[in-house]
Amino acid sequence: MLAIPGFTAHDTCDGVTRRDLLRIGGSSVLGISLANVLALQAEANNNAPAPKGTPETTGGKGFGKAKSVILIYLQGGPSQLDLWDPKENVPDAVRSVFKSIPTKLPGTHVTELLPKIANVLDKTTLIRTMSYTPNGLFNHTAAIYQMHTGYTTDKVSPSGQLEPPSPKDFPTLGSNIIKLKPPEVAMLPFVMMPRPLQESNVVGKGGSAGFLGKAYDPYLLYPAGDDTDLSKMEKIKVDDLKLREELSSVRMERRATLRETVSKGMPEIEQAVSKYDLDSNYSKALGLVLSGRARDSFDLKKEDDKLREKYGKNTFGQCCLLARRLVEAGTRFVEVTWPKVANSDAHSWDVHSGLSDRMKKQAAPLLDAGVSALIEDLEDRGLLKETLVVVVGEFGRSPRRGVSTSGNGNSDDGRDHWPYCYTAMIAGAGIKRGYVHGKSDKTASAPTEHPVHPTELLATIYHSVGIKPDTIVFNHLNQPRELVKGEAVTALLS
Repeated sequence: MLAIPGFTAHDTCDGVTRRDLLRIGGSSVLGISLANVLALQAEANNNAPAPKGTPETTGGKGFGKAKSVILIYLQGGPSQLDLWDPKENVPDAVRSVFKSIPTKLPGTHVTELLPKIANVLDKTTLIRTMSYTPNGLFNHTAAIYQMHTGYTTDKVSPSGQLEPPSPKDFPTLGSNIIKLKPPEVAMLPFVMMPRPLQESNVVGKGGSAGFLGKAYDPYLLYPAGDDTDLSKMEKIKVDDLKLREELSSVRMERRATLRETVSKGMPEIEQAVSKYDLDSNYSKALGLVLSGRARDSFDLKKEDDKLREKYGKNTFGQCCLLARRLVEAGTRFVEVTWPKVANSDAHSWDVHSGLSDRMKKQAAPLLDAGVSALIEDLEDRGLLKETLVVVVGEFGRSPRRGVSTSGNGNSDDGRDHWPYCYTAMIAGAGIKRGYVHGKSDKTASAPTEHPVHPTELLATIYHSVGIKPDTIVFNHLNQPRELVKGEAVTALLS
């Protein structure tokens, strides 16, 4: 049967559902190509209003409640046992060295490392059963790629690392979202800070628009300085905002316009870019900077110093504050990547050794202050109801200290990689408040009920911003691909 999609189809970036694609496949006998069908569909969309009962209005519980997303990405893989899911009456090698404390949720405990998060947990949902079977995803880069794109890659080295980012990669979720749900105001659509996703020398894998094209890459705010420099955000300027290094000369010119905008003003900018064919996204970017919206958003000095102190006067805390400022100004998607490379020491979550000191004195205080302040600040401003906040890493840590699960060496005061059971925290935009989803076993080794795969978490994010997870996009070979092969976890939604 031939089915020509009309204005009621919204499941692909071109408005075509998977079912329609299958039907179109048999239409060639009538001499109608997919291009013809898409043209007819576009004409229908342009000439008719969307009727009641379209997917935008019938997407189900929580569908489309999020105007913006803030992804707090804890690259390195934080320990569930030492943060979110402490266990009692277990062997010494399993039990956390940190004490368990109560939270605002009766019967729900976290460790003493998270006293401030404990006081806002009634505004959030904890998913204690994030889980997947590795299949080559036991090391950071491969797992980071899956967590951001919903897909695995064919090229994984024995160490688990991948080839560098490629135009053939699946898009990171922020790129998919800004393509299908562009910002409603002239504002930077997608900002990533303060450093790239990284394991060893593999930099940025899972953090690009991939086959969608560079127009949907994030704007990168990577202030200068070492990862252990906690004052980097004090040094940011609008000219720190960049596009990816491998851009063409035309797009390199776009990068320069941000600096020129601040220093010279509109006439000079118009002259500088007049000979370039700037697409509409970047024309809007120039306009928003000139209008002051982006420039003002990046000026953290406009915030009350007491609030800045509450977030934490450090790179992570100030990134969380800047994320709030960006979504308040209209940015659709902000990713705050943990400001330390995945497989490293000091503030990294990759605690193969020195867990006791590193988590207590370095990483956890930054996380506790930044995330708790973000939740409270969004709530106080009325933004939490329309902003989805997601806090997650690529995996957790092994229940037993001092054992090897990924080929890495581990001290008695360290835990290895563990994808079988770990914790995520989500809040805002239709997410249940004061809810704990799923339950781990007595050692936080595996879910005993309601496991959530990373692809299901991504599907839930897409659902929350009003995009069906099985929406079709087309890759670099013009082949149809689903955004993610998973379904939204509606039990998380109110």
